[in-house]
Amino acid sequence: MSGFGWEALDIDYEQEAERICARLRETVAQSLRRRGLVVAISGGIDSSACAALAVRALGKERVHCLILPERDSDPDSAARATLLADTLGVSVDTFDIAPALDAIGAYAARDAAVRTVLPEYRDDWKMKLAIAGGSEGAINRFRLIAQSPDGAMHERELRLHEYLTIVAATSYKQRLRKTIEYFHADRLHYAVLGTPNRLEYDQGFFVKNGDGSADIKPIAHLYKSQVYGMARHLGLPERLCSAQPTTDTYSLEQGQDEFYFALPYRAMDLALWALEHDVPAADLARVLEMTVEQAEAVYADIVRKRRSTAPLHLRPVLLGNVSVGDGAGAHAA
Repeated sequence: MSGFGWEALDIDYEQEAERICARLRETVAQSLRRRGLVVAISGGIDSSACAALAVRALGKERVHCLILPERDSDPDSAARATLLADTLGVSVDTFDIAPALDAIGAYAARDAAVRTVLPEYRDDWKMKLAIAGGSEGAINRFRLIAQSPDGAMHERELRLHEYLTIVAATSYKQRLRKTIEYFHADRLHYAVLGTPNRLEYDQGFFVKNGDGSADIKPIAHLYKSQVYGMARHLGLPERLCSAQPTTDTYSLEQGQDEFYFALPYRAMDLALWALEHDVPAADLARVLEMTVEQAEAVYADIVRKRRSTAPLHLRPVLLGNVSVGDGAGAHAA
């Protein structure tokens, strides 16, 4: 495929926006039988585009937004989310989930796991997780990166148990947020809108029964690059459209590519598109300016993540035949 290049991700944004909005109206009214949509907004591009599409589809009067910061959230995330709500003219509630997370032991469990490899770690330190190895074709290794109050950086290799414990503790954040989303959805008789893009959905970059839970996911078929394009097409402020993707989960700033993906999002989008369209690794390597071996390693990493995260997409397993009526399965993992 000698003509393969970045244009593979080009779409007609107006046509796609119209199609998504028509499906949103139909799904909310007919399949879900709800009055409107609840959208948790983080100030990131995905929730911003989703909220804008929801307003275009249903009108601002039938979209309710939530801003749900916690102790480790970047203050600018809430500021961008507030800008979005003001721009769209939607109703919005802000709720700090830190006290609830503290009460259920989320921060304590995380910090205890951190101290098993970095005993000097204290509450006033900052930290994040990182991975390495996948883009080189090796098994991913987990690393802890911490910063003490004096600015000194500390890195430690993480064993699997500690890594899983830290991730499990931080997953409380997404699951608690989803509980709050469904509270507001229930009281308003609304549906919950999920915000994963295609890259996140395909690669399992979500928490099951957390940010992966929703009644409808309007951009799960759009690559991250296309979500940025859609946000600009919908006229959202440049401050939102230029925000770089982060996890906004740990106290140290963390890019999605250093925590999960093998490459920055734009390159990952193209790699995923190329793999799905049987583009030879040599053609991907040419466009991304890497070796063929590196491109093959990226393909392999995508396949490994699909395989390892496949259970996140499964519905609960039933051990007998059960008949259900229309609307079954509306809640996605």
